[in-house]
Amino acid sequence: GATWGLARANVMAAMAAGDEHAASEVLRGLARHLNCLNEDNKATRKTALERIKKETVDRGHPSGVLQELFAALLKPLLKCLSDPMERCRETAIATITEFIRCVPKPEESLPYLVPCLAQRLGEKELLEPAEELRLSAVELLTLTVEVCGVHLAPYLTDVVHILQRTVVDPFPDARRESCKCAALFAKCVPEHFHMQAESLVKPLMQTISHQHSRVRVSAIEATGAVIQHGTGKNMDDVLSHLAQRLFDDSPQVRRAVTAVVGDWLLHMRDRYSYFHKLIPLLLSGVDDEIPEIRLLSADLWRQVGAQWEKENEDEIKDKMDFLLSPPPFYPTGVERPGLGCRELVVRNLGRLVPAITHDLTDWLVPTRVRTSQLLSVLLLHAEDHSTQHLQPLLATLYSVCTDTERDVVSNCLAAAKLLGTFVPPVVFLKLLLDHVTSPYSPSHPWAPLMVLTAVLGGCSPTVLQPHLKKIADTLSQPDVCQEYQQVVYLDQLLACVDVLLRHCESDHGSVSLQLLQVLVTVQSFSTEPRLSEKAVESVQLLSTVQGLDSAMELYRQHMGQLLDWLSGSVNTWSSYSPQRLQLHIIVIQSGPVIGEFVGPLMPLLFSCLHPDRDPEMRMSIFTMLAKLLLDATNTLDSKGRFRDESERFLSDVLLPNLVWRAGRIAAAVRTSALSCLLALLHGGLLCLEEKLRSQVLSALEEDSQVGRLLACRSLSVILRLIGTNLHPEALNQIYPALLKRLDDSSEEVRGVALQALGLWLSGLTQDYHPELCAPHLQLLFQQLLLHLDDPDVSVQDQVLEVLKKGGSVHPALLRREAEAVRDQQRSPLHCDRLLRHISALPTEATAKGPE
Repeated sequence: GATWGLARANVMAAMAAGDEHAASEVLRGLARHLNCLNEDNKATRKTALERIKKETVDRGHPSGVLQELFAALLKPLLKCLSDPMERCRETAIATITEFIRCVPKPEESLPYLVPCLAQRLGEKELLEPAEELRLSAVELLTLTVEVCGVHLAPYLTDVVHILQRTVVDPFPDARRESCKCAALFAKCVPEHFHMQAESLVKPLMQTISHQHSRVRVSAIEATGAVIQHGTGKNMDDVLSHLAQRLFDDSPQVRRAVTAVVGDWLLHMRDRYSYFHKLIPLLLSGVDDEIPEIRLLSADLWRQVGAQWEKENEDEIKDKMDFLLSPPPFYPTGVERPGLGCRELVVRNLGRLVPAITHDLTDWLVPTRVRTSQLLSVLLLHAEDHSTQHLQPLLATLYSVCTDTERDVVSNCLAAAKLLGTFVPPVVFLKLLLDHVTSPYSPSHPWAPLMVLTAVLGGCSPTVLQPHLKKIADTLSQPDVCQEYQQVVYLDQLLACVDVLLRHCESDHGSVSLQLLQVLVTVQSFSTEPRLSEKAVESVQLLSTVQGLDSAMELYRQHMGQLLDWLSGSVNTWSSYSPQRLQLHIIVIQSGPVIGEFVGPLMPLLFSCLHPDRDPEMRMSIFTMLAKLLLDATNTLDSKGRFRDESERFLSDVLLPNLVWRAGRIAAAVRTSALSCLLALLHGGLLCLEEKLRSQVLSALEEDSQVGRLLACRSLSVILRLIGTNLHPEALNQIYPALLKRLDDSSEEVRGVALQALGLWLSGLTQDYHPELCAPHLQLLFQQLLLHLDDPDVSVQDQVLEVLKKGGSVHPALLRREAEAVRDQQRSPLHCDRLLRHISALPTEATAKGPE
């Protein structure tokens, strides 16, 4: 062995001697060129450098020879790095680079090479003006780090100074190469690098937002190595920048962030201290739009969870043995995260929730969207452990529900749905129902309802069933369903009912009334047809899930309770009361069913239509009743019970409201009451002429055109129905009022008045003796003959037709009056027509008068 070692040493010595001899021969040939490096002529220096390069590194000498040559040529070459000629500097850098790559002991050049590079690249002012040469110099430094490795430890300060400057170099390629060099240097001298790592953080953070995506990727990768081999003091400064890069438009940049954060979570020495800061960054990639990034994030996260699980096996042994199966009602189609991943989230959730809350209010939309996605991922990991953080989570969700960005809201509602899956209903209902009753924000009272709807949507019907009544009772409270009338609030209220209906289809018997009350309220407040139609569909669904044939059956089942519900507050109703609108919805939608409950309905109507009650409320209710009474057989009188109440309704409700009172509002009330009266008369539900006549006749003097028109029509219906039964005195009280209306400003009123006069004449019987009542008939004929001169031809024709009917009552009197008018040359044509008509009447009629 000793002999072999001695022989080997002799061989090495001989080889070294041979290398020195060969190197000396080469140097002898280069002596002139080395001298030319000091010449003033640029071309001479350039040629000399090219010859040196050609005779050394380009010649292919053995590495030992190159080592000797490098030792001799290093200083002259380094001196050429400051040559005024760019080509000379380029050749010098290229030559040194090849020497570093080929020599067996490049570390021997470090005492001269590193300070020279530090002088050229590490100063505040750039000594190297050429971008490409700065890039070559940084590539030379990178190569030096690769081949020298730990030998660079004594030059830590110089190398860091160089990198501090070149990482923010104006030339993008130089920045990329500098980032690569920084990452490599951190890995080569890990025992020493931490002392200067902090110096590189600031320039790297300046480069991490560079406009070129490849530069950003390199800066992120370098940051990963610098932080991992540093002290960790600058982690907070770095994380904010990395978080911004998660929203980068370049997928390569987002992928780099994911890879760096995953590497930290797996390999950083002090990673346990930063779990709560790094986990959100890695999990944010799980919902990235690029599949590759999603897969990378998921894979790294599984590795992190598995590693943590292995490192803490003794601590979580019981959970590993007994908590392997997923909780009941776990979301379908979702892979359950591993135990280690879940434990990591659970143990850091207390720190993560405040951070999530903060970022969900960020002014940047992408930040809010990504954070809202992250919230769902965290709750999926936390499972039932989110219960202890329910209060702040709900407050956050309420706030986010008011966000103007639709994606943010939908993501957070998906998170709320997970709360419904994992948190027991007894827990979340205690908080949520209180918040629904007393909203967090008066300006956004619908937010708790929106969250409640989402939470209920994630809850199992089996688990939720025992709590249905409590939920329905809360929703039907006046403070909840009647307090707010905004469309968005009603929409959420309806959505909440809809979730209950579709989620627990077979268990609504005990809450049917409460849900119907809510649906009636939504319809009564709704100003949008879409919302009303949706509420009607929900009413139909409520009847279907209970096995009823139609919504009518549902109303029949609850009508008594609904009327009691309204009657409890009827004494306090006003035009602003929601109960008025609820009554309208109930009686309109129930159709013929309301006719079965006229008994309990009438006291409610008597109370709210009392003359002393709110005028606007009475107007709306009279209008509603008028619509119903126009189709009485299919509504109020479907069972004939309203007819039995009609006399009392007339005397206690209609007539008191027809009494004249001063003011426009009072006139409007009388008009609405007249419309109701007319509907009653058309339906044949009234036969009380005596009580009606005086009020209707006084209504002919109303200031309102509509009121006068309705009064005329009502009088026409009365005459049509019972005109032949009226006493002559009653008849003689009617026609003067109608004659006045012939001078009405409304053509429509005049036309209806003429029709009523025609009915008046047609209804005369033998009890009305023409000779005894001749003065009345004479006045009537005279007034009608005056209107034969009316400018409106249609009125003239109508008057003529009415007079023809008068010819059957007292033809002789009418003949005399018509001849007198004709003699005065007034309406001769019409008078002639009228006289011919009288002459054509039967002799008996002319002699005896009407039968």
